[in-house]
Amino acid sequence: MSGENCIFCKIVAGQLPAKKVYEDDDILAFHDINPWAPVHFLMIPKAHIPSMAQLDESHQAVMGKIMTLAPSLALEQGCRPYPEGGFRVMVNTGEDGRQEVPHLHVHVMGGPRPWAKG
Repeated sequence: MSGENCIFCKIVAGQLPAKKVYEDDDILAFHDINPWAPVHFLMIPKAHIPSMAQLDESHQAVMGKIMTLAPSLALEQGCRPYPEGGFRVMVNTGEDGRQEVPHLHVHVMGGPRPWAKG
């Protein structure tokens, strides 16, 4: 799937709606439409990268930004602070990794347990 046919690229372009959590020039974060946890949002690079398997050194800055921004966004969205609270960060990669949308996305999940899944 190319970027022009990608559902997440269409969200980035404003062609499809999303409940945004955060946005800057490089990253978009938005609520998952089928949440597994009380807090569940996705963080994506705006550039179309099919999966984590395609990452290379040129992606270090955007992935570092995603990983360092995730904790503050998790707290803003309702996760309790560490160590009593916390959150999960997960990246599904490829068919065997249960990736459903071929655009790299980082799931951030948290909130009171038990969760419906995961």
